[in-house]
Amino acid sequence: MPMFESHSSRLSSSVIRGAVLAAVAGALTLGAHAQQALQPAVAGTNAAPATLFAGVTSRPMDLATLAGVGYSSSSDSLSPDDAAAADPSSLNFLGTSAALQPPPRRYGRPRYNDSSHNSDGSNKYVFEAGVGLTLPLGDTYHYFNTGYAFQVGGGRQFNKKFAVLLQFDYDHFGINRNTLDSQAALYNGTTTDDTGCGPGQGEDGCANFVDGSNHIWSFTLNPTYTFISGDKYGAYAVLGAGYYHKVTDFTTPEQGYYDTYYGPIPVTENAVFDHYTSNAFGGNLGIGLTYKFSRFADERLFIEARYVVIDNAQRQGYTYADNTNGYVTTGPNADSNDFFPANSNKTTYVPIKVGIRF
Repeated sequence: MPMFESHSSRLSSSVIRGAVLAAVAGALTLGAHAQQALQPAVAGTNAAPATLFAGVTSRPMDLATLAGVGYSSSSDSLSPDDAAAADPSSLNFLGTSAALQPPPRRYGRPRYNDSSHNSDGSNKYVFEAGVGLTLPLGDTYHYFNTGYAFQVGGGRQFNKKFAVLLQFDYDHFGINRNTLDSQAALYNGTTTDDTGCGPGQGEDGCANFVDGSNHIWSFTLNPTYTFISGDKYGAYAVLGAGYYHKVTDFTTPEQGYYDTYYGPIPVTENAVFDHYTSNAFGGNLGIGLTYKFSRFADERLFIEARYVVIDNAQRQGYTYADNTNGYVTTGPNADSNDFFPANSNKTTYVPIKVGIRF
């Protein structure tokens, strides 16, 4: 039985075949035009690549338009921590809420809380040692010469500004020539008219056989305030008080013997034959400068000068001025055994010392 197609079916098949043929023809035509358009651009090997995109007016993807994403074209862009500190919302990615981001880290001065440091980073304990010289002043200058000194100490530092140190100081002085001449005359029971002993007669008679020295050792408590504290240089003021022990010794050459394998050898040495002491309270006031080896070092060099006053109690004694006829005088000190009352005079001097503090 023969089959017959309807009119509408035949019409649909014709339309489909026509559309397919039209699409193929269009594709072939478009390909030919594209090939012709590209040939001038690639024909020359020296053509600039930018000409390939001359017609492009916008980026394929603009990141700045994405929600929650920000960027900077600056070469010194902020780190994530700095960006968070400046604008926490800049760390939002893909719509993440700022409330879910960790808080920004903040940096400040380190704080210490241990047995050896204060809260400002300074050491709780400080130690020092120094050496130097002594300069007698006032009445002390009439009897003593410049000498040497040393000190050691340590204490509690409460912060970078304030500390309290306990110090031991040893300050040594020589005795000037006029004083030694006067003492020589007293010890020999003579006057200048008798043998040439006395002030200004150091090259004659008995004065050449008397020598001596003085020293003062002390324990003092010294509050110290640092008013300049830089990375390397500093300055401080000190005010102290304590106990002072003053000693004067007079010596004379003495013959002795030193035992050796071959027998005793005679030697001459100075022996103390007269000794005076005076104990008193005193105080000191001074200023110092410091230098640190580096900003991170604990050790500091220091140089300081202090004015020291010792309130010695004056004693009565027998002096060269009282010597009119040997040891016999009619004055109130005729029977005194103190031949150097100047040891109990009020004492003033300036020690200058350099050392290290750590």
